[in-house]
Amino acid sequence: MVGFGPSCALLAALLFGVSTPLAKLLIADLSPWMLAGVLYLGSGLGLAAFRLARRLSGAAARAERGVSGGEWGWLLAAVAAGGVAGPVLLMVGLTGTAASTASLLLNLESVLTALLAWLAFREAADRRLVLGMAAIVAGAVALSWPGEGPGEGVAAVSGGWGALAIAGACLMWALDNNLTRKVSLADPVDIAMIKGLVAGSVNVALALALGDRLPPPALMATAMAVGLLGYGVSLALFVLALRWIGAARTGAYFSTAPFVGALLSLPLFGEPVTVRLLVAAGLMGFGLWLHLTEAHDHEHEHGPLEHDHPHRHDAHHQHDHAGLSLPPLPADGVHSHPHHHTPLRHSHPHYPDAHHGHAH
Repeated sequence: MVGFGPSCALLAALLFGVSTPLAKLLIADLSPWMLAGVLYLGSGLGLAAFRLARRLSGAAARAERGVSGGEWGWLLAAVAAGGVAGPVLLMVGLTGTAASTASLLLNLESVLTALLAWLAFREAADRRLVLGMAAIVAGAVALSWPGEGPGEGVAAVSGGWGALAIAGACLMWALDNNLTRKVSLADPVDIAMIKGLVAGSVNVALALALGDRLPPPALMATAMAVGLLGYGVSLALFVLALRWIGAARTGAYFSTAPFVGALLSLPLFGEPVTVRLLVAAGLMGFGLWLHLTEAHDHEHEHGPLEHDHPHRHDAHHQHDHAGLSLPPLPADGVHSHPHHHTPLRHSHPHYPDAHHGHAH
């Protein structure tokens, strides 16, 4: 049975993968920069409407908490890196790079996400995880490798400054993924909404400054609907996955999105089933199998910890609510409030989540 964290990451990849060929249908009528802005705005405004409806519904107090304190610094840095710098570098890179080369280079995001998670943010890694990551990325590379038409092939991978700009965009998105992991205990809807509103506003403003015009209402609504699902809901699920399984594993699962997009492109654009697609499917399937069958289980020690996140009273949460002014527990037992963890040593299967950031 697939765990909750991997399920969120795979569903996020599915939604984003579906949005890619749909966005391709829209690019004929919108500039890349305006399209990126409208997609982000659609995610931000759509999630803001959902958040408002949830608040007005009078339902029981939500388990999720808002962004607070020092988390704002991490979130704003993530938005600046992934929502502003990343798209700008991508647009700059596309002006001097072949589309086939750009597709190939965009696979760097998952690799850089994992490397930053392992080297800079000290997430645990083992041979099985690294091998699975390599297989998934190899599948993505096979999927986007340029063909042998005029000007294509291996030689097309060289792209000079344009390729460097696209690689820089991937680095910004990888940094965004890891920084977002720092705030993943907060409400994922709030995080995705803030990212969408800020990134969308900035990118639309830049597009207008460069001479673009806002699209007609029907086209605007269509693009925003695609953005809500492919960027908004997908990002909220991505944040949940970050919370449960860490940045490296989430990035690995999410890198299956190009395969989803390629499958949808078959009926949508009448594209043929190719050897390249079959090879990509085999490699990604092997990588996913390695990750989904991962069993990371050893004795580990939890030090004292104070934080606030949605939780049940499980093995890691044995506190009482004496002296706390809290609403009655919901039916599923999930609730959120500041709580303290006392030192604990035990053994069970686990991922590098908020309670398992220990060294190996």
